[in-house]
Amino acid sequence: MRQFALAAAFLPLLLPSLPAGALAACLSQPQAQQAVASGQALSLGSVAAGLQGEIVRAQLCEEGGRYVYRLSVLENGQVTTIVVDASR
Repeated sequence: MRQFALAAAFLPLLLPSLPAGALAACLSQPQAQQAVASGQALSLGSVAAGLQGEIVRAQLCEEGGRYVYRLSVLENGQVTTIVVDASR
């Protein structure tokens, strides 16, 4: 997986690989909006501010008891999927 340059403040937000069996349950748009509005999850904008490249797809998911964004990012002609911690 390609490494992306992130602002120093966002380096701790990258998640290590989760153990096998830790399944992700991605939220619907209304559920994601509620999680952000209630303060349980960071907004996509706050997470995206530290990324280089263009986000072409984003999903807010619950994974291993935490909120994460699964992001498909286009940079230099390649799309790579990264997982970023979105829990507060």
